[in-house]
Amino acid sequence: MAGFDDRDGWIWFDGKLVPWREANVHILTHAMHYASSVFEGQRAYGGRIFRLSDHSRRLRRSAELLGFEIPWSVEQIDAACNEVLKANGLEDAYLRPVAWRGSESMGVNPKGTEPHLAIACWHWGKYFDEEKQHRGIRLDIAPWRRPAPFTAPVESKAAGLYMIASLSKQHADARGYDDALMFDWRGQVAEATGANAFFVRDGKLITPTPDCFLNGITRQTVIELAQKRGIEVEERAVWPEELESLEQMFVTGSAAEVTLVQSAGPWNFEVGDLSRQLQRDYDDLVNARQA
Repeated sequence: MAGFDDRDGWIWFDGKLVPWREANVHILTHAMHYASSVFEGQRAYGGRIFRLSDHSRRLRRSAELLGFEIPWSVEQIDAACNEVLKANGLEDAYLRPVAWRGSESMGVNPKGTEPHLAIACWHWGKYFDEEKQHRGIRLDIAPWRRPAPFTAPVESKAAGLYMIASLSKQHADARGYDDALMFDWRGQVAEATGANAFFVRDGKLITPTPDCFLNGITRQTVIELAQKRGIEVEERAVWPEELESLEQMFVTGSAAEVTLVQSAGPWNFEVGDLSRQLQRDYDDLVNARQA
């Protein structure tokens, strides 16, 4: 497959569609040097972008937390996402809106930089292959931890916060794992490198409180689906020593959707019925097969 810089298609860039290969920025763009960039990851199913406005609102909020304003409204960002999806002739796709500070200033202080927004989309199948989706993925334990909320804008989907996720994913891959489970600054269970974590015990769903990592849109959706089924959901601190007593595990995200987990470090989990049911419920919802 060609690199992401060398493809046919269209990217929405600062208010207009441009040919894919021409969607470029200068090497001295502030975002490249100082991580002043935020993004979203979202999926379209059958031509419909799932929870599109929620993603657009979070994108604008993420930028505000980094101290800049995206000069397009939620409604305009929604329309741009639909426009680029249509322009590329895709119905089932992954979309990547990204906003960043430009090249007007080169220094830690971003004063005077102009905000930009681009949206790309491409066909992307399952984040993990079908076999792994069925038997569950294997997680390493990440060597990096999620930072405290007083050290970083943890409620922002900021590019800079993904550096430790990328390092942890790379470390896991080198050791033969599919992904990594990250702890937080206190040593509590946090999330995978790009997906929120859920556990099952005695028919109850348990998920770490998102106080130093993103409260994902897919996470929120799965909680709603569980509650609709009458499944009790408990958001609380989860400590590693508790993992031995938890029966099932899965992770959620726009890319990962609902992915079952068979192990995390030394802890093994059953790929059980409750997890599979919520995986089916999510699949039915996004593909508009719900009753």
